[in-house]
Amino acid sequence: MHILIGLAVYSLEVLSKVYILGIVLYFSNKILYSKPSQKTLHVLIACSYVVGAEVFLRMTGGNFLYELSKYLVILFCLMGILTTRLKQPIPFIVYIFLLIPGILVAGFNMTEQTTIRTAIAFNLSGPVCLGVVAIFCYKRKISYQNIHRVLLAMLLPLITTTIYLFVFTPSIRDIISGTGSNFAASGGFGPNQVSTVLGIGMFVLSVRFFMLSPSLFLKILNGLLLAAISYRAIVTFSRGGVITAIIMITVFVFYYFRKVNQKAKFRISRTVLLFVSMGLLIWLYTSFQTSGLIDMRYANKDALGREKSDISTGRADLVSFEIDEFLKNPVLGVGVGKIKELRQINEGIDAASHNEMSRILSEHGLFGMVAFLILLISPLLFRIRNKSNIFFFSCYFFWFLTINHSSMRIAAPAFIYGLCLLDIQFTSKRTKKANVALKKKHLMPVAP
Repeated sequence: MHILIGLAVYSLEVLSKVYILGIVLYFSNKILYSKPSQKTLHVLIACSYVVGAEVFLRMTGGNFLYELSKYLVILFCLMGILTTRLKQPIPFIVYIFLLIPGILVAGFNMTEQTTIRTAIAFNLSGPVCLGVVAIFCYKRKISYQNIHRVLLAMLLPLITTTIYLFVFTPSIRDIISGTGSNFAASGGFGPNQVSTVLGIGMFVLSVRFFMLSPSLFLKILNGLLLAAISYRAIVTFSRGGVITAIIMITVFVFYYFRKVNQKAKFRISRTVLLFVSMGLLIWLYTSFQTSGLIDMRYANKDALGREKSDISTGRADLVSFEIDEFLKNPVLGVGVGKIKELRQINEGIDAASHNEMSRILSEHGLFGMVAFLILLISPLLFRIRNKSNIFFFSCYFFWFLTINHSSMRIAAPAFIYGLCLLDIQFTSKRTKKANVALKKKHLMPVAP
């Protein structure tokens, strides 16, 4: 179905708006009319699906508002917050309140160039989305089987995105001429955002390849999908999403290997060899299709093989400017959305650093520093007490790395940060029933 959606939207782009309307109506209905015991699952699946579809909807003109996906994630989480019990998410409530002074400072320092509503919507929709998701997810229980359903919901629209990219630019050789990020290979949209979401697809398919592929057929199916998504992620020539995905996968395999018994360790070791071999074949094929330019890109060289002086492609200077503005305005910062405006006035550069750490410091001052420390430390404190989430560090690193190369332009880092805070339950339904029966007989419960 999701392959067909990609082909249909390519054939008739207006169907993208029908697609987003279908998403809103379907998931709103599922959340509103679900049983209380299923509410958490349906909220997470709805948010996950929107996160997976966000970039596809943007590149095909489906969103009625540019930040619509973030608003939908906020809406779905609020529906869950208002209808289910929370687990005292005080740190994240404090985090949201710490963002308010920056709005007031921006309002007091308005200029003719300032559009306060747009500045706040564009710069705060991501941080607020993260806060709302964190409040909903904090210490919320979800079964091991259901977390895979949540990840699958994110993967399905990413398959749609991949199909769309293949039909949009079927021949990569014809459009590659240098080592810069390639818009044509990214569906005519931002390569950084496309690379980021396809990197998520690489991670989810890797999880399914290791954990949910008991048969040869499923291994081949997940392997082929992984190869297709990885190839399209790499040829965007945007490194951030791919490198982040590789780190996520490596961390996941490490913790998965540590968690299982000796027999499973042997099986995973064989799977790792197969997985690495497949990765090398994907890279060799991509190198062949790009005439070796992708090797130059990841070696930080231009098309002529000359090493580039700045691996950050100019972002280091932008971050440095934001740090300087924080030091000049350490308490309240310059105000929400003002840093880009100040850079334009002072240096004549109309560009964003895409670094959430330096942006929140420069625009929110010490309030922003405290807010960021809450985000940085709270999941780690939760992890000390609860080590059930096998995907914790993969999700945590995705959030941290993504906000440093792509800021919070998409909803993915906000939602995946929330997945760090879930309490994954490994007890099966059969074990639960057995424990209830034994409890009635005053006997010892069955181990999960």
